[in-house]
Order: sequence, then C-alpha cells, then structure tokens
Amino acid sequence: MSPNSDSILSQELSRRAALKALFGAASAAILFGLPARAHAAEASKETTDKLNAAQAQLDEVQAQLDSIANEYAALANKNAQTLNDIENVQGKIDDTQAQIDEKKAELKKKRNDLSDRVAASYKSGGTNILSLLLASGSFEELVANAHYVEKINKSDRDAIEDIQTIQSELDAQKTELEAQKADLEKLKDQQTAQMQDMQAKQQEVQTVLNGLSDDVKELMAQRDSEILAAAQAEEAARKAAAAAAAANKNNSYSGGSSSGGGSYAPGTPQQNAGSGKQQAVVNACYSTPSSGQNWCAAWVTNVFRNAGVGYFGGNACDMFNAWCYSSDRSALQVGMIVADSSHSGTGAPGLIYGHVGIYVGGGIVMSNEGAITSKSLDSFISFYGTGSGVRWGWLGGIALS
Repeated sequence: MSPNSDSILSQELSRRAALKALFGAASAAILFGLPARAHAAEASKETTDKLNAAQAQLDEVQAQLDSIANEYAALANKNAQTLNDIENVQGKIDDTQAQIDEKKAELKKKRNDLSDRVAASYKSGGTNILSLLLASGSFEELVANAHYVEKINKSDRDAIEDIQTIQSELDAQKTELEAQKADLEKLKDQQTAQMQDMQAKQQEVQTVLNGLSDDVKELMAQRDSEILAAAQAEEAARKAAAAAAAANKNNSYSGGSSSGGGSYAPGTPQQNAGSGKQQAVVNACYSTPSSGQNWCAAWVTNVFRNAGVGYFGGNACDMFNAWCYSSDRSALQVGMIVADSSHSGTGAPGLIYGHVGIYVGGGIVMSNEGAITSKSLDSFISFYGTGSGVRWGWLGGIALS
C-alpha cells in the first residue's frame, strides 16, 4: 500500500494532544484546561484566515483523492469479475477437452473393433458370414439373415458417425470457449492498464495533497504557538494576582502529578513445518520486521529476499494482477502470496493499492499491517476481500513446492 493520506487530517486533529506532551502538564493546562476566561487566548486573524484557506484546499484535494479511490475500487471490482469469468471459462475448456479425449478414445476403440472383425472375416475367407447365409432353411430365413448382417454393419457405421459428430461439436465448443477466454484476457489487460493510469493520477494528487498538508501543519504550528503565548501571558497574570492574594492571606498551594506506563511483549509465533524454499519463506516471515505502516508489499519483498528466493518489487495490486491467479483453496500452498487489488477496509490507500500477505500454512496468513500480524485465512478474506476479492499464487511465478 502507499503512504496513508487518509491519516493526515486525523494526525492534525490530534495535534493538541501532542502539544500536551511537548509543553508538559503545566503549559498544557494553560492551553487546554483553563476556565472560561481562557477564551481570550487566540491566534491572530491573519494566521487563522490563512489556516482556514489552506484547510479548505486540503479538504478539496482530499475529496478529489477519495473520488479517484472510489473509481479505482469500482474498476477493481469489475477486474475481479473478469478474473472470475476467465477462471470459469478455463474450467469449461478443461471439461470440454476431457470429453473430447474420452470421445477420441471411444472412437478409436470402435474403429479397432470393426477393423478386427473385418480382418478376421478376411482371414477366414468370409466363411462365418457365408455359413450364416448358407445355413438358412428357407428363402425367408435367408433374407432375414442377410438383413441381420447388413444391420450389424450399419450399426457399426452409425456408432462411428455419432462419435465423430459429438467430437466435432465438442471441438467447436472448445474453439468458442477459447475465443471467449481470449476476449476476457484482452478485457483484463485493458482494465489493468486503466487501473495503472488511475494509480499515476492518484500519485499526482497525493503529491499536491502532501504539499498542502505541509502548509496546514506549519500554519497549525504557528496558530498553536500564538495561542500558547497568549495563554501563557494570561496565566502569568493570573498567577501573579493569585500569589499576591496568597501572600496577603499567608496561604500556599502545592500539587503533584503521576504518570504510568506499560509494555507489550508479543509471544513467539508457532512456525509451520515445511521444507526447502517454502520453509525458508516461513522462517523469513517470522524474522523480517515491519517495513512501516502501509508498506505491506515492501515487507513481502523483504521476506522473499531474506529467504533467498529473489527480489520482486511493486505494490500489492501489482503483485495481485501479475501473480495471484486462483481462488481455489485446494490450490493454496505454503509460501504463496495472498492478495487483493482493492478493498474498503483501510480507506483510500486500500481502495487503490490493496493488500498482500504470505500464507505460512495451518490456515494462517501473515502480513504487515504496521506490525506483523497473523490472521486466519477466513479472517483475511473477510476483511480484505470486500472489494476485488482475495486470490493467491506464486510470487514471480516461482513455484516453491
């Protein structure tokens, strides 16, 4: 996935929380915990106006980015349907070829049987048929026996013709299915090219959005700095007045604060048994650290590089389009990548770039979600299969098994 542009606004909205930690409990209390009179601490009108204008531009470009993401998601869904259609047509082609092979074998047997009977009749001088005719006790029986011999020959010919007809029909059906598949492959290539164009457009808009975001951040910092300075001046005046009053009454005030924390130590995951390159990939899954939030494809690339398989670049949807060809669970093997090209679960980046992980066996898919996670295949499909659907295959076309 690409850098998460959807998180920009939420990060800015949490800026006040960050300021609490930056300035400490006392100054944070000035900025966030003052009574009603703290409304006097304000930024300048010039700074506020510039910030509002920059935020409006940011919102407009973000809306444009969301629109691109939604268009991409719709196209990815169509592409997923095309992939399903290709898979279904290929299944029909395979079934038809099996029927053709069966009819060819049947036709060969019929011809061999007929050839054997003709050869046997020739070697015996035709005495079998002649004996049958000469054994007729009457003219009526002779006619009946002759008709019987002719009927047997015609039955053989009809059976062969029927098989040939069925085989011709199956050949025509296979040719039609192969033409359908070729059209679908062409459609898939067109859709993939459209999605790549939309990715390029998204990157252009993302660049503009990043620039606007930087402007907003700077203006927010300036605004917060002005508010803080005004609040500190007001608080200083309030404290001076309070100190004077306290001195008069010979009173004092003291207070304290406490803080706490915790740590999290993840457990050691259970590795799945395997051999050779598959086991090397599984081992690398557990030893390769996260590449950072939204860099799922980079993590997959590092895993395969660390496992000694090779280097494969691209983002999640690139890997999906190039290497993920199956949704048949019986075809899923340890070391395969499991991916989608678009999903709605993580906002615009997920819609445009999708997500990719690695199947480590035991029904578990590992992936980088900011931290390395292990999900059941059902959970992975349930979450990431909301758009284009989830498929799997060998990264780089290299079968590890």
